[in-house]
Amino acid sequence: MDSPFRSVSLILFFIITITLSTLAVAQSSTIGVQYISRLLDIQERERAPPSVQLAAAYAVLQRLLPSHYSAFQFRIISKKQCDGEYCFILRNHPSSYIRGTPEIVISGVTGVEVLAGLHWYLRYWCGSHISWDKTGGVQVASMPKLGSFPRVQDAGVLVKRPIPLNYYQNAVTSSYTFAWWDWKRWEKEIDWMALQGINLPLAFTGQEAIWQKDFQKSGILWSLTFIGLATYFSCTNLHFTFNQKFNISNSDLDDFFGGPGFLAWSLLPAFSGNVPAALQNVFPSAKITQLGNWFSVKSDPRWCCTYLLDATDPLFIEIGRAFIEQQLKEYGRTSHIYNCDTFDENTPPVDSPEYISSLGAAIYSGMQSGDSDAVWLMQALLNSVPLGKLVVLDLFAEVKPIWSTSKQFYGVPYIWCMLHNFAGNIEMYGILDSIAFGPVEARTSENTTMASLFNVGVGMSMEGIEQNPVVYDLMSEMAFQHEKVDVKAWINQYSVRRYGRSVPAIQDAWNVLYHTVYNCTDGATDKNRDVIVAFPDVDPSIISVTEGKYQNYGKPVSKEAVLKSETSSYDHPHLWYSTSEVIRALELFIASGNELSASNTYRYDLIDLTRQALAKYANELFLNIIEAYQLNDAHGVFQLSRRFLELVEDMDSLLACHDGFLLGPWLESAKQLAQNEEQEKQYEWNARTQITMWFDNTEEEASLLRDYGNKYWSGLLRDYYGPRAAIYFKYMIESLESGDGFRLKDWRREWIKLTNDWQNGRNVYPVESNGDALITSQWLYNKYLQGTSVFDH
Repeated sequence: MDSPFRSVSLILFFIITITLSTLAVAQSSTIGVQYISRLLDIQERERAPPSVQLAAAYAVLQRLLPSHYSAFQFRIISKKQCDGEYCFILRNHPSSYIRGTPEIVISGVTGVEVLAGLHWYLRYWCGSHISWDKTGGVQVASMPKLGSFPRVQDAGVLVKRPIPLNYYQNAVTSSYTFAWWDWKRWEKEIDWMALQGINLPLAFTGQEAIWQKDFQKSGILWSLTFIGLATYFSCTNLHFTFNQKFNISNSDLDDFFGGPGFLAWSLLPAFSGNVPAALQNVFPSAKITQLGNWFSVKSDPRWCCTYLLDATDPLFIEIGRAFIEQQLKEYGRTSHIYNCDTFDENTPPVDSPEYISSLGAAIYSGMQSGDSDAVWLMQALLNSVPLGKLVVLDLFAEVKPIWSTSKQFYGVPYIWCMLHNFAGNIEMYGILDSIAFGPVEARTSENTTMASLFNVGVGMSMEGIEQNPVVYDLMSEMAFQHEKVDVKAWINQYSVRRYGRSVPAIQDAWNVLYHTVYNCTDGATDKNRDVIVAFPDVDPSIISVTEGKYQNYGKPVSKEAVLKSETSSYDHPHLWYSTSEVIRALELFIASGNELSASNTYRYDLIDLTRQALAKYANELFLNIIEAYQLNDAHGVFQLSRRFLELVEDMDSLLACHDGFLLGPWLESAKQLAQNEEQEKQYEWNARTQITMWFDNTEEEASLLRDYGNKYWSGLLRDYYGPRAAIYFKYMIESLESGDGFRLKDWRREWIKLTNDWQNGRNVYPVESNGDALITSQWLYNKYLQGTSVFDH
């Protein structure tokens, strides 16, 4: 089996218009960085030797560009050569004119900076593009041949980080995206992180094994400056006895941890105070309180109500210390930064600043007693942690920045983070302008006293990855950007790099997308609630169809659903742009197909854009069905609902045309981690449940956590979303034919049964795409969108 402690390898970094005559960028020196300077010094001393870092960087290059491996030479340099900052430098090799010698020399303070420099050169001099495999993969068709690599200016190109930390991940990404990854997939992601310049990724993977050895749950932030040493620790084959110190049995821990698809919610970081219920039996005098309900039906204790050890109990610090010590024993070293949030999606048992402060002091004491250099990273602000020992994540800064309303977190170092995505939902969405200026504004704003002095990093804290590559491409750039980015110029370059050639129509299409789907300024949180993937659980008679004010399919009238009942829920879809403009962008994409259909990145974007337009069409079609129902038009409901279900089937065929939109890989990757048939069933059930309805429903009452992790995946539409909608429409028609009201309980009972049966299913789904993306997209455009209106019956 491959060692988990391997090097780094591929994807996605930053785009900025470099003036080729520029050698240096502005130096940054902030109070916030000074506060964490001791931590940075310690990390530099403990970093892997230059030879190890270079070996790891070359290994990335070999995986990324094996045919161009000999064109590059890498070097590790000191910060003194970068004016005391972290940087990379691009230069022409002095012997590049000799056949067979390297052509470009890339130097960096760490292996991460070297690889960031490689990505920079590939992007700006070679017109290449790196994306996740699911979103199109790597575009290197534009790479020059060996011996003809573009030269940089004679003086070289120096690019510094404006601030030292580049954070990555969210506590729940480990479940929504990473749950079933094997080493091959992890290796690609670690490569991807290094190429983005990420040096502070959250690493939850395998943490349950540490708790099994010693106690409960945690998350370490591994620094990728330790290239080749960290970030992945497989828990396969691990079921350690946890009773070495605290006498908790394996069965007690089985009840405490969630299944593999839900571990994120039982791995609420370092030692936060959350403990197994069985600890009460082992330590009957310990001060342990059960917390309240968390999104479960009837407060079922199997799914909610965790137990919290009081911060004043002596056992608290003992457990915290034991956990940190066990990690250090297991890994040898860490980055000394520990993520911990006790009340992540939970409510404190005591609502007082004094209680929260004492809890914070106890948590940090536990960390520090195990690691004297510990620094706490969290999503909230505490005044009980020494200055310089706490770093705060401004978690949703692209929409609701806290730094600007809290006097820069009152002098506590913080990281500007883009949240962007919830649960790995597939939805074309973003705020490119906010990303392009937000991190820079946080460092340079003159609106508040000491405004720019406490920002120590930028980061991406999405709940799920492998979607909206344009958003992550721009956000990754901000780790090295000192000035605000001109997004209009940036987006023109993006399409050329992504597809490997300049196509004017495509550039026009991307300009439309920039001003529509990627310009959400209404401040709303974007969880995908399209009707297809998040079907409303309401009586159709109480949905009010009212006049809307946004343009829809080129017409100035529309409808949106407004729920009148307080007892039922219909979280209506979020729409912030003109759908007619997006359909125009789709037309331009289709028109460019003859030139670009061979490009995998193009095919991904074409399918995603077609899916986006059809999904919004389906939302309006659903409202027409509701309108017909309320008019007692049974024929109208029948005809329109049949069209809705046909659309779902057609969209499933569309999604089947690209590997990035398939259900099969998610399920098969879960099963492949299993070691026996029983485990395989459990893992597959976990995978199916996470993306549909979390399992705390009754026969007549659906889980409150349903469709949160919804996905536009081929197979899921055909076998789950479509049949679910069909059941609802069946009861609508029966209601009109009988003259009775809508049988909501019967609908729920049948829907829940469908869900539970599908979750227990073992049918196999394709893991490879099938179908022509361009032909299918053109066909669906003609069938549903061209010259027609959703209001045409």
